[in-house]
Amino acid sequence: MAPPLIQLKDIALTFGGTPLLAGVELAVGAGERVCLIGRNGSGKSTLLKIVAGLVKADSGSRFVQPGATIRYLPQEPDFDGFATTLAYVEAGLNPGDDHYQAQYLLEQLGLTGAENPANLSGGEARRAALARVLAPSPDILLLDEPTNHLDLTTIEWLEGELMGRRSALVMISHDRRFLTNLSRATVWLDRGQTRRIEKGFGAFEEWRDEVLADEERDQHKLDRKIVAEEHWLRYGVSGRRKRNVKRLGNLFALRQQRRDYRGAAGKANLAAAEAESSGKLVVEARQIGKSYGARAVVSDFSIRVARGDRIGIVGPNGAGKTTLIGLLTGALSPDSGAIRLGANIEMVTLDQHRESLDPKSTLADALTGGRGDSVMVNGTPKHVIGYMKDFLFTSEQARTPLEALSGGERGRLMLARALAKPSNVLVLDEPTNDLDLETLDVLEDMLGDYDGTVILVSHDRDFLDRVVTSVIAPEGNGKWVEYAGGYSDMLAQRGADLQEKAVKATASTEARADRPAAAAPAPATKRRLSFNEKHALETLPKTMAKLHDEIAKQQALLDDPGLYARDRKAFDAASAAIAKAQAELDAAEEKWLELEMLREEIESGV
Repeated sequence: MAPPLIQLKDIALTFGGTPLLAGVELAVGAGERVCLIGRNGSGKSTLLKIVAGLVKADSGSRFVQPGATIRYLPQEPDFDGFATTLAYVEAGLNPGDDHYQAQYLLEQLGLTGAENPANLSGGEARRAALARVLAPSPDILLLDEPTNHLDLTTIEWLEGELMGRRSALVMISHDRRFLTNLSRATVWLDRGQTRRIEKGFGAFEEWRDEVLADEERDQHKLDRKIVAEEHWLRYGVSGRRKRNVKRLGNLFALRQQRRDYRGAAGKANLAAAEAESSGKLVVEARQIGKSYGARAVVSDFSIRVARGDRIGIVGPNGAGKTTLIGLLTGALSPDSGAIRLGANIEMVTLDQHRESLDPKSTLADALTGGRGDSVMVNGTPKHVIGYMKDFLFTSEQARTPLEALSGGERGRLMLARALAKPSNVLVLDEPTNDLDLETLDVLEDMLGDYDGTVILVSHDRDFLDRVVTSVIAPEGNGKWVEYAGGYSDMLAQRGADLQEKAVKATASTEARADRPAAAAPAPATKRRLSFNEKHALETLPKTMAKLHDEIAKQQALLDDPGLYARDRKAFDAASAAIAKAQAELDAAEEKWLELEMLREEIESGV
């Protein structure tokens, strides 16, 4: 068996008296594709920096195969000292590397190389940083949230590019689809220690749940054993002193084992403060258009958004998503056409432009506005510490300056600020950025339970499939089209147009002499029930039961032989109600049967 390219053994690191890593192990061989999974704040980014040699552990060993080249993609690249993006990318090349690769990759990523790094947007900065780590074709690529700030087209291009490379990969990402398509092994960093399975991310969540369930059973057994030993201590001590002293020592050891146990972190308690229901019609747009100079951003677009709809807006950076969402929410006026907002609209927008936060202010001040120690949640004061804990912050973090928070913690802070305000329309701009997978699950559940309307911009394909009921995508020249269902449904209806650029770029990449002749295609993502499908499976039986009750109620009225002669209108109303309920029941039963068959096929692996 070939030795690993890089290996960490018994790595320990402590920050501020709290152990972050304890006995961590990690080995990566040539060509391996490993995803690193863990909660926000668990130390994933720190561990990746130790692998890269940028952070020194308190103890443990780090081995790198002599001659192996490593490139590390940080979450926030440093452009200081570089006049252009090309100069920044070329600085990452080794002597003897092909400098053409720097220019080529920048062009593939939509940059010219002449951009001033000081003026780059978040997406442009991420693309320049990717070009820098990809250009040398290193033996090991360490990628920390590589899809952050990227549009869907670039994410799909990046997947194809990485598939065609021989480099070993270690990836941190919140993008389930990205991890599923690329990873072949999973390392779970949990409570300072690592566990590994030789399977990709697609198998991780089921395995994690089994591990936690086994752990919970073990802790329950330990608790029962301690209770039994304490009972013996109170009532069963007698005879042989030596044996009793040993058993008492065992009891103390069990108690110490229980004290040392670090339970798994809980889940965030996300709940939107809901205002009174809006009118049935939330937004109506009729042939609206918006241009900037000679460029049409939105042209002749019409849509009706009803109460309870979940609308996803996708498209490349610069396509006009922000403009479209501004038009639909009334923040912008159209150049042509008309926008009508419904009655009783209470709109809350999740602002993902975190530069609006004062980095020197504290977490508590950001939630309270610097006024007292209470947060107004749905019009009711709640102590800031209790509200912080709902979003997985500790009481000790109340006075932490915002500049010290991780990306995931800042993401949870933005959610906490937005969800405290009463709303019946949520407008979310990239709500998944930097959130860990567990918090993403809770966010999806919260949006599923939210009675209002959701309009969101996202580049997370899995999140879109689980949450939205329709997707609005650009067709070019300002034309936008709404498609029913999630992102995968949109692709099925539209074709893989959003991937066209990625496919062409990958084909060009593969044709180069320094690449394999053909990259292996991305494995098909295992079909899973979307959020809407799971929700329908759970709620349809209740709906069918209510319809059965309604039919029985109306039938009881019609069973009265004198009803027709006595009250013709009541007879007609009951007959119509039965016909309507029966039609709804037939449709519900057919839908439930279709979903149940789909569920069985998925679970059986068909």
